[in-house]
Amino acid sequence: MNKAFFLLLISLTTFGQKKPEDFGYKHIIFTYNKTIVDVLIQSKKGEENIKKPLFLFCQGSMPQPLLKYDETGLYGTFPFDVNDFLDEFHVVIVGKPGIPVISDVKDLKNNYQYLVENDSVPKTYSDNNYLDYYVNRNNFVINKLLKENWISKNKLVVAGHSEGSTIAAKLATKNNKVTHLIYSGGNPYGRFSSMLEEEVYKRKNYELIEYWKFVVENKNNLEYNGGDTYKATYDFSQPSAVYLKKIKIPVFITYGTKDWNAPYNDLLQIESIQSDLKNLTFKPYFDVEHNFFPVNENREPNYEIYNWENVGKDWKNWLNKN
Repeated sequence: MNKAFFLLLISLTTFGQKKPEDFGYKHIIFTYNKTIVDVLIQSKKGEENIKKPLFLFCQGSMPQPLLKYDETGLYGTFPFDVNDFLDEFHVVIVGKPGIPVISDVKDLKNNYQYLVENDSVPKTYSDNNYLDYYVNRNNFVINKLLKENWISKNKLVVAGHSEGSTIAAKLATKNNKVTHLIYSGGNPYGRFSSMLEEEVYKRKNYELIEYWKFVVENKNNLEYNGGDTYKATYDFSQPSAVYLKKIKIPVFITYGTKDWNAPYNDLLQIESIQSDLKNLTFKPYFDVEHNFFPVNENREPNYEIYNWENVGKDWKNWLNKN
């Protein structure tokens, strides 16, 4: 992941005590399923206690802290411009199990991952890094926050990108208080379909099928092997189309046409038209990849052109109309 994935750095002259509160976040800690749950809430300055609805963002994969900084400042926590949503919402994001909520990037490894001894992940992370943990934990967080007097219950938006899209989609079937779903950069027919699509394009073979057979045989295995566990790969490879077709609330589906998941989003759109699922709205972004960076004829991303802010504005415009 290129550093350009993040929003512009926030200029800071000193960090002092490096806590989420120093950067304007409300930090709430819960305990769920014997794990510590770090919840960050960003609100419009001065309106932290004004009653507003929740906008919960489910981030993608990898054991990254929510807040990352270097000597020049804080990296963006959200890929989109969160300010587009702060007039109307309190925006919420939940950390990964066993991963610190904040870290200096010099203490992180490749792709800003928090790794421990022998470049392994914390056991708390690998033991809980699977679909239903995130769905049930986020549902728990929502129900906790809805009890706060500064949270309005008239609207509840759940959004997710990449792996987070699958979490968001299943969560929307679990909690009837969710009023709007944003499904971004996901594969409605499962993670492995995207992996295979990329494999066939790059190496022109189907050798990955043998790996899938092994994943299925070990679908409950939570041992860390240098990447996602077999259980995580299996769980996130189950079709979220099942949830998307079931949901009756407004759903906004955004994706890049050069993402490996694009054909499967197109397929879902064809099926939704055939099934008259008018609550599903599709927004393809042409000639961009998974994180909306434009690509050349070799599908190499141009990280100098950042489209996420436009994507976030499209989310907000859709919410305004629905």
